[in-house]
Amino acid sequence: MQHTDTPTARPVADVLQSAALGGLGGMSHGFFGRRGGVSDGIYADLNVGIGSSDDPARVHENRARVAASLGVAPDRLATPIQVHSPTAVVVEEPFGTERPRADAVVTRRPGLAVGVLTADCGPVLFADREAGVVAAAHAGWRGATGGVLEATLEAMERCGARRERVVAVLGPTITQANYEVDAAMAETVAAGDPGAAPFFAPGVSAEKRQFDLPGLILMRLTRAGVGSASFVGRCTYGAEADWFSYRRTTHRGEPDYGRQIAAIVLG
Repeated sequence: MQHTDTPTARPVADVLQSAALGGLGGMSHGFFGRRGGVSDGIYADLNVGIGSSDDPARVHENRARVAASLGVAPDRLATPIQVHSPTAVVVEEPFGTERPRADAVVTRRPGLAVGVLTADCGPVLFADREAGVVAAAHAGWRGATGGVLEATLEAMERCGARRERVVAVLGPTITQANYEVDAAMAETVAAGDPGAAPFFAPGVSAEKRQFDLPGLILMRLTRAGVGSASFVGRCTYGAEADWFSYRRTTHRGEPDYGRQIAAIVLG
């Protein structure tokens, strides 16, 4: 579908979409992975990370390709400066050069795509089609336990959404088998939210745990009262060719990493 100015970049051919969101109609969305861009090396090839050390011209082209896939011009793709916070902002116009420091973006403006960048953390797309409100949230363990999902729903409600109608879909995220954390971190999370305890399994030693971040995100969405919460079932760490992973990069000792984007736009 087309919105405002006609996109001129090549659309991304390989995009993961959710049947739960696609079935609502009147909107476009996508969980964009590594394929379909112009970057190379450790950023190959659809790196959209403005904060990475990749060639800015290549990042710009990659973002333009994402925008074209959503049917919008490049300047109609709004992504915030993410800081692992519980902050959700409502946007009516493109950010331009002044982007807010936040981890969720909500809009009711047709033709304005909202998105978040990830490289293991959970990208969640939200939609209340009846109210005409969509959102994107970045939920790592800090954001998920700190309330970013609930803050997103509250911001959507201020725009006229009703959470019992909201469809929420979690995109590719690091999964429990590949997400080792310290026992102290697990205890801190469980102390703040006793409902989180079941999402930490024993690790290779007494000091380690295996963390089910997707499970925690889905639990909190369901507990918050959304109409539907689902996970696309893809692990960012386990599929090197498909998704960027901060943890994979760290294990390899690489100097930087690419970021993928999840985005949604009303028609």
